[in-house]
Amino acid sequence: MRLLIVNPYASGVSDERIERVRAALGDVVVEKTEHPGHATELARTEDAEAVYIFSGDGGFNEVLNGIGPETPVGFIPGGGASVLTRALGLPHDPVRAAERLAAGETRRISLGRANGRRFAFAGGVGIDAEAVRRLDLRGRTVEHGRAGNLLFAWELARLLAEHRGRFDPSLEILGRGRAAFALVANCETYTYAGPVPVRVAPAARFELGVDLVAPRAVSPAALPRLLGYALLGRGQRSAGDVVYGHDLDRIEIVCDSPMPLQVDGEDIGDVTSVVFEAERGAALVLI
Repeated sequence: MRLLIVNPYASGVSDERIERVRAALGDVVVEKTEHPGHATELARTEDAEAVYIFSGDGGFNEVLNGIGPETPVGFIPGGGASVLTRALGLPHDPVRAAERLAAGETRRISLGRANGRRFAFAGGVGIDAEAVRRLDLRGRTVEHGRAGNLLFAWELARLLAEHRGRFDPSLEILGRGRAAFALVANCETYTYAGPVPVRVAPAARFELGVDLVAPRAVSPAALPRLLGYALLGRGQRSAGDVVYGHDLDRIEIVCDSPMPLQVDGEDIGDVTSVVFEAERGAALVLI
C-alpha cells in the first residue's frame, strides 16, 4: 500500500488538486487529516510502501515525526511557503511534484530535533519563534490556510520595530556563551522572503549535522549588517558578534526566562531550556 496524506486546511489544497495529485501518483490510498497530530498518526502505518504528504510545512513536519527510517516519504507542496519542498528542489506545482515523486528516486537526509521534536529545515528560540506565534494568531481557514511567508516577514519587521532594533543577550548556549536568540538550520535555506531564499546558515546541508547561528546581541547599528548576512548568505561565519557552529550533533540552550520555540514554522510553546540534536540519516525522502 502507498499512502497519500492530505491536509485539507493547507492553502494550496483543493478537492480538484487532490484528485490530480492522486492521479499523478497512481495507486494510492488517500487519507485526510482531521486534527493536529493526525498526520503523525497516519504516517506510522507499518505496511505502507511509501508515504506522500500533500500539505504545507506543518504537515510535512508531522509526517517526519511519524515516519520510519526505511519508508520513502514524498512531500507535495500545498502551503503558502512550502519551504521544505523548495529546499529539496521540487517543483512548486503540486501535480508536477507528484509526477516527479512517482518516479521513486530517493535521497537520505538528516533531521534535527528540538527537545525530541523532529524538524526538517529550521528551528529557533526567540525572535523567529515569536514571529511564528504572531502569524498563528491570524488564524487559519479552509479556503486560505495559514498566512504566508510575506506576512511572516511583516510580523518579524513589527517585532524589530517594537524592540527598536535592540535585542539584549537572553539565553546561554552551553560551552559557547550568551546570545540574544538562536537559529538552528538543517539546510542552507532557513525560510523564504517571498521568492528570495533566506540563508541564515549558508554552510548547512541536509546530509550533515545542524548549524547554529546566534547573534550575541542586536543593536540598531548592527541590524542592517545582520539582515544582510541572511539575505546574501555570507559573512555570518566570520562575524565576531555571531555564534556560528557548523555540522553539530548537539546544542544545549538555557533561557533567562521562558522563550518561544519553533520548528519548521510550527509554534512548540515556551521553553526555559532546549536541546537541539542532529539525527543523521534519519529519513529516506523521495526527490
